[in-house]
Amino acid sequence: MATLEDKLMGEKLEYYCSSSEGEDNGDDDGESRGARGNKQGTAGFVDPDVCPPPPAEGYRSQVSTNTGPKGVVQDWQRFKQLQAEKREESERQRIELAKKLTMTAATAKEEEERKRQEEIDAELDELMSEDFLQQYQKQRMAEMLRQCGHIKQFGKVISLTTHGEFLDFIEKENKHTTVIIHIYDKNISACSTLNRCLDTLATDYPSIKFGKICSSVAGMSRDFRDKGLPALLVYKAQALIGNFVRVTDDLSDDFFPSDVESFLIENGIVVDKTLYN
Repeated sequence: MATLEDKLMGEKLEYYCSSSEGEDNGDDDGESRGARGNKQGTAGFVDPDVCPPPPAEGYRSQVSTNTGPKGVVQDWQRFKQLQAEKREESERQRIELAKKLTMTAATAKEEEERKRQEEIDAELDELMSEDFLQQYQKQRMAEMLRQCGHIKQFGKVISLTTHGEFLDFIEKENKHTTVIIHIYDKNISACSTLNRCLDTLATDYPSIKFGKICSSVAGMSRDFRDKGLPALLVYKAQALIGNFVRVTDDLSDDFFPSDVESFLIENGIVVDKTLYN
């Protein structure tokens, strides 16, 4: 094994043959001259037993070519440089692995959130289906009917002959009851048609209180009788919730009970009876 002195002096010490060996063996002057000739670069015979041949090229390539103290320092600096590069590479790989793990975790979380959102959407689609909504409306109507308790049944259109009856018809009724009053004039054909339609609807919707009053009894002006009839007033809990003048603009001059029913349903006055029957 090479000592520190060998490293400082260089690897060539392994293969150096001192000329003093020839002197110790009593070499003659000719041999001394031959030795001096070798020192000057002249080719001479080298005994392989005394000075072994240099190692093979492959082996030599594994040995440092740096010699002397400067070579040792350069080897040390190169070693520290390689060590620093190795640390930098390890740190780079660690950062890349951390990023990869973070991206994987985020992707898994996003996938879980996506699946949860899909389940919510599917549930909403089911809830928003037409069959479900109809069933819900029926259940809600049944609950409202139970909360209201016994609901008074009417089943016909009540004719109001005085202004006082008109006021009592509205003010003395249960707050849960819908009151529909038709203001009409005998000389207007559309008013007569609407009265017949309301007779049919009063039978189909017995829980709704239908009434009719002549415009002159209700105290309406002539201008209103000419331009606003037939008119429907809708009350609930003594509050006016619907005011429809000249309903023929929506029903046309020729209409039927089903047309009036659709008109009231569209305006939120009555609930379609098919939902709770």
